[in-house]
Parts: sequence; structure tokens; C-alpha cells
Amino acid sequence: MKYFWTLAGTTALATLVAAGSASADVTPEQVWRGWQELGATYGQTLTAANQSRTGNTLRLQDVRLHLAQDGTVMESTIPEVNMTQRGDGSVEITMSPEFPVAMTIPNEPEAENPAPEPTRLGLAMRQPGMVMVASGDDRVSTLAFDAPSTTIALTEVDGEPARSRNLRAEVTLSDVAGTYRTDGTGTRTITNDFTASVAEMVLAMTDPDQGGRLNLRASATDLKGSSSGTMVGPLGMTDLAAALQGGAASNGSFTYGPATLEFDFADATDTAKGSASAAGGNLDVSMSGDSLAYGGGTRNVNLTVSGSQIPFPQFNMSYAEAAFQLVTPVVKSEAAQDFRLLTRLVNLKVSDEIWAMFDPQERLPRDPATLVVDARGKARLDVDLIDPKAMEALGDRAPGQLEALDVDELKLTIAGAELTGDGAFTFDNSDLTTYGGMPAPTGQLDLKLVGGNALIDRLVSMGLVPQEQAMAARMMLGMFARPGESRDTLTSTLEFRDKGFYANGQRLQ
Repeated sequence: MKYFWTLAGTTALATLVAAGSASADVTPEQVWRGWQELGATYGQTLTAANQSRTGNTLRLQDVRLHLAQDGTVMESTIPEVNMTQRGDGSVEITMSPEFPVAMTIPNEPEAENPAPEPTRLGLAMRQPGMVMVASGDDRVSTLAFDAPSTTIALTEVDGEPARSRNLRAEVTLSDVAGTYRTDGTGTRTITNDFTASVAEMVLAMTDPDQGGRLNLRASATDLKGSSSGTMVGPLGMTDLAAALQGGAASNGSFTYGPATLEFDFADATDTAKGSASAAGGNLDVSMSGDSLAYGGGTRNVNLTVSGSQIPFPQFNMSYAEAAFQLVTPVVKSEAAQDFRLLTRLVNLKVSDEIWAMFDPQERLPRDPATLVVDARGKARLDVDLIDPKAMEALGDRAPGQLEALDVDELKLTIAGAELTGDGAFTFDNSDLTTYGGMPAPTGQLDLKLVGGNALIDRLVSMGLVPQEQAMAARMMLGMFARPGESRDTLTSTLEFRDKGFYANGQRLQ
């Protein structure tokens, strides 16, 4: 996936053209120089085989882009780029409507093949009608871009045409528009936004020898994205750890509206087909010297699958909301830093056929299931998580120490039972003996279980849980919980204090 977005980020090379020094009337030569300078901060080399000026237009021929990162090499040559001085002091940029991109991707070594050949892909970037306009002054430069469509299509795999392999793979964005703005010289503040009315992906392949085929089509509407960040000097993103420690930062958000997916698969023995839809979703990412934050979600998802390996006509699943968020420190620090982990799945429903596989008599309530885990805390890192050498040197050791953990929400609802809770803990990292190598905690967790005994009774009556195991479970509940105010309600306060473990005030360890 990272290779796709690296490639997609070069669409029209729009994110590179707007940078660099400019005057009140920016010239084509200044735009070209700024393009090269900003490309270098990303580890890219930009050159032109021929450069000539005719009137107000700077003509660049065979513009070559080269990028090597983590063993992956990407090269592209644009036949022609024209930068034309306009009467208002801005520069209009147009380029060839199609140009090739070559990628070489290393493969992981295996026991039977310790030195595998890399995968070589050929792609075509198509952007007919793409127009960009660069403008700015000595500190601020802006690029506006607009294209009826932008397509990335697979053309070759390991030197063979994709067509000869009966393979088609392409992604198309329609009605693409956006702006890209830089502010500053040595330290640059960069902001950009883009919109697209529709994104479509097509993947089709057949194997005439084995009789297999796969067809997949996906689309999303109303795409919107925005990002901002600070780039520090020449470091750019070539040394991420050093850049972040020097003040580099970035954040971005992406949203989409209604989306669909359909697939159809068949080979000599199996068949499968399905469809999925969502009302929309989002993705948010940010990184700085303090933390990395990554999160997103989807709404109103429906999935339908059928096939020869499914023991009933059709499998259906839906949920109202799914969300996740991870916030973690990334660089070592003497002080504790914040982290957060959120997992949220609301109103999950599955086909009655799934329930019938283990509950044909419908003894269990088939209410929607919900899972929420929302926790945050503080931790201190001893190494930079984004430093591969430091992480490799750790071996089996933890990268830092946990100092505090707050469980803001815990919720599990399934088959008529509901467990909820919250709590908070601190940890003494100087005491690793009281709890067998774990830092000694102090704090408490409050839990509430509704419908737990009824669920156990149903599982016993179904034969899924033996009577003796049910009895053991009830004894355990009796040890750690006490009756609540309502029927079939249990509450429990689990507490760590004075180097001991307590349940409802009774010391158990």
C-alpha cells in the first residue's frame, strides 16, 4: 500500500511544483528550481534532458524522476512539461497527458529462496487535461491544480505486458482539484487539500491454464483530503527521526462518502462472490516529535458473501460503526508521554444462518453485539520507535516503561449479556518482583455485568458449556463480584494497593 500512495503522490507531480523561492512575479525558471529543491527533501532526483525558453514558455523535455527508499526504486520520465508565464505574474504548468512509471520492489527472503528477485512493475500515469497554476512571493508559494481525471494503470509485471498475463489493474479519480501551499524557506510550512468526485478501482485477472478468474470493482464518492506540516531544512523525510527531533511535523485527514465493492471469483474447484457498501468513512494521521496518531472509521457497513465454501446460501454481516485510534510516542524521552488506544465496533449483526450453526433452537438472544475499549495513559520510551537499528538492538526487551493507564470505557454486549467498566492505574517500575516481573500497579477497575447468569444458563442448556464448568464460572464470579441492585446484575471493584490485590475490599493476594 505504501508504494501505491508514493506513486499516487506523484500525480501530476503537483506536490512538488509549488515550492521554492519566488518573486512577486514568479518565473518558470523559479518554479522549476523550486520543484527540484522540494523533490530533493523527499529523497527524489529531478532532471530534464533538455531545457529551452521560447517566449513566455519554459519547455522541459524528458523530465526524469528517481526515488530510492527502503530498497524500493521508482523511476518516471515525463516526455514534456511546459511552464508558461501568465500576465498576472503566475505560471501555468501543463505536461504530457500520459507517462510511464517503473517500480522495483524487493521481496522478502525465504528459506528455499534466500535471495529472491525483486518484483518489477510498469505503470502508466494518465492525466489528460491536467492544468496547474503556480504563484507566490519570496516566502509564500501556491499551486492550484485541476484535472478531469487521473488514472494509474498497471502495464507490465516483471517485463511482461499485463495484457499478456490477462491482468488488468487500475485506479481512476474523477474531477480532481486542489491547492498546495508552502510558506518559508529553510523551515517550510506546507498545507494542501484536494477533492475528487469519484474514485474507482478495477482488478481483473484470468488464468487460462487453471481456469481461474477474479473480478473486483470498488468505488467511493465525495473524496476530500487535507494536510499540513512543517519541513525542517534539507532533512525533509530522508531521515525521519532526525527531522522529527528537529521540529518536523505533519497531520492529515481524509474522508469519503458512500462506497461500494463487488467481487466475483472462480477456479477449477471453488467459486465466491460478494458485495459490500458503506455510508462513508474517514482516516486521520499525524506525526511529530511528540507522538504518532493514527485513526479512522466507517459507518453503516453491509457485507454479503456467497460461495462454494460457505455452507449456506449467503452470509450477511452489518454494523453501524467501526472506529479505531492509536496515539503513541515515537521518540525517547526522560519524561512520560501520552498514549491512547481505541477500538469501537457498534451494533454488529450476522446472518441467522451463522447463529443457527450453534443455536438452532434460538435460545440465545440475537441482539446486535458491541465492543468498545477506550484506554489512555503515559509511557516513557528508552529508544526511538522510528529508528530501525535501535529497535533491532532491543531484542526481546520492551522499548520503554508503562507509568499510567486509564480505562475510560470498557463495554461488551453480546447474546443478551453486557459487561461495562472503567478504571485507572499507575505503575511502579522500580518494583518488578511483587507481581512476577510486571511493574507494581496501584489503582482500581470497576466492572458491572448484566445478564451473565442467564447467559451461562443458556449455554449449559445448549450443551456448549458443561455443568461443572458453569459451576466453576459461578464460583469465580462469586469470588470477584457481588450482587447489584437489579436482577441478574453483578458488580466488582478490583483494586491494587499496598502491594496487594483486592476484590470488593477483600484481599486475595
